[in-house]
Amino acid sequence: MFSLVLAGLRTINQILTAGIAITAFSLLLYALSFNLADRVVRTFTVILGCVVIVFMGDALGSTAESAYWMEFWLRMQWVGIVFLPPAYLHFSDALLATTGRPSRGRRRLAIRLSYLCSFIFLLALPFSMLVGPLLQNEPPAPHLQRTWLTWMFTLYYIVLMVLSWVNFWRALQRSVTSTSRRRMRYLLAGALAPALGSYPYLLFGSGFASRAPLAFWLVVLVGNLMMFVLLVIMAYAVAFFGVPWPDRVVKRRLLKWIMRGPVTAILVLAVTTIIRRSGQRFGFETGVIIPVAMAITILVSEHVITLAAPIWERRLFYGRERADWELLESLEERLLSLNDLHQFLESLLTAACDRLQVSKAFTASFGTQGTELLVQVGGENPLPEEGLSADLLNRVRDNGFDQGILTWGGYWLIPLFDQDADEPDLLGLFGIQQQPGQLLEEDQLEALLILSGRAALALRDRRRQQQVFSSLEALSPQMEMIQRLRAAARYDRSEILSAPSLDLDGDGFSQWVKDALTHYWGGPKLTQSPLLKLEVVQQEMAEHDENPINALRAVLRRAVDQVRPEGERRFTAEWILYNILEMKFMEGHKVREVAMRLAMSEADLYRKQRVAIEAVANVIVEMEKQARQGAAVAVEGSSEKVVQAQAR
Repeated sequence: MFSLVLAGLRTINQILTAGIAITAFSLLLYALSFNLADRVVRTFTVILGCVVIVFMGDALGSTAESAYWMEFWLRMQWVGIVFLPPAYLHFSDALLATTGRPSRGRRRLAIRLSYLCSFIFLLALPFSMLVGPLLQNEPPAPHLQRTWLTWMFTLYYIVLMVLSWVNFWRALQRSVTSTSRRRMRYLLAGALAPALGSYPYLLFGSGFASRAPLAFWLVVLVGNLMMFVLLVIMAYAVAFFGVPWPDRVVKRRLLKWIMRGPVTAILVLAVTTIIRRSGQRFGFETGVIIPVAMAITILVSEHVITLAAPIWERRLFYGRERADWELLESLEERLLSLNDLHQFLESLLTAACDRLQVSKAFTASFGTQGTELLVQVGGENPLPEEGLSADLLNRVRDNGFDQGILTWGGYWLIPLFDQDADEPDLLGLFGIQQQPGQLLEEDQLEALLILSGRAALALRDRRRQQQVFSSLEALSPQMEMIQRLRAAARYDRSEILSAPSLDLDGDGFSQWVKDALTHYWGGPKLTQSPLLKLEVVQQEMAEHDENPINALRAVLRRAVDQVRPEGERRFTAEWILYNILEMKFMEGHKVREVAMRLAMSEADLYRKQRVAIEAVANVIVEMEKQARQGAAVAVEGSSEKVVQAQAR
């Protein structure tokens, strides 16, 4: 009975050892995938790499059947053990620097010397100097012998860990908010696990362990469980470094990663190990059972995680904001995408064609870019390339609100209005082919009005969705800046005082340029433009009586002029972008006037306008880069003058 209990404890510990290696490797992949740009996270990946090597070597060495491979894997784990102390010192230095106390040279030198010392210890490993030969039959488990160099390494291990914890404590004292202090405590508690759980204590405690094997395996079991939990806690605390995401996003992403990765892998490993050991003990074949059990365990685990994820996310992460987030989650299912709109409108047009026994129909919408054909059934595009005539649009607006039906170009036209607006807003047209001499019967007219009403409802919802998306798009740069500042100020309050520079590569920059050009001669999109923060605008203010609006207007004018080709102004293809910018924004002509003057359709004009605005945005980006470079040089020059003056 006693031997059976010991065998059971040993099996459980082998599973936990392999599980810790799997967990460390999974957390290593997480760090490499999401926030590797942060120095704290990069140094943490070194610690995780050491833990993976240590516990992988322990797991494979404890299950190896031959003495050669057992010794090989037990020596291999020393690669991780040797480099763990300098990795901890490096990690503690990065953590302290995050709180606003970077190294002045001494800590950096100590880190480099520690890595060099660890490399020297590693060179002694293959020659049985760092650790001795394998003691295979020594209870309670096979282990390597200690040598005189093992004592020196143990002292080196302890000294570096103490220095690391001094830095940890200083970082905790310098944390500025209650949240950062709480997470720093989590990190310190979690950091105990790799430091204490990775060292092979059988080098010095094999005598006690052989006399009390049950106590030894119970201590190892508790230690491995604590190692797993504390390692996850340490990874949780580190996951907030270097990312601008809200806390709920970090927590949700990390929890899903752990549940779908390490937890599922450990369950599969446990099931297969138990089945294999049971087969060896009771003498039944496991070759067929193990693959089936693995597949079932994976499927059941993923199914349970999928069902439980929404529940734990609502309870753990959302709190008082649960109702808002449930509404946002439901939007994904209710969202009317452009593809959904096309499918719905196509079904309406098909139903209308069947009702009137015709083969052609279309739906067109009116927007900022003119008339757009959304869906057509049968035939070619019925809309003229130059767009609908002004007379037809006036007829539609004047006569269509009362559900009047017009005839045009061989089609019945039903105007689609937004009836819920303060003033009826024309959304588009619902067109059905008109047979020669055909008159609509009462039931056909009623069916067309019902179908067109549903089409108007879909267009109205789609337009409102686009308005919401446009608002979110406009808010995105500011929201991203706030999140970055919030993340940067978690551990160092000085970060929140620094003025963030505009992102020149972001998707919103061209939109800011377009908005400023739209209100070039006055308006909130110019007076409240984020472009006012540009360094090139600040430098231009000196020539415009410190007026930022005039300075921005001058920068825009300069950028537009750089798009202009050389020579006298013409209305040819090479001048098309400049002419659009000049006539539309600088001279303030309407879209229709510009399109007529340039001999193009309104749709083509809008496409070319986007290209022209992109060209202006690229010019401003180059101007801003040069301005920032010049400002940096000026700051360096002034700093050198101050140093020289102090030296005198």
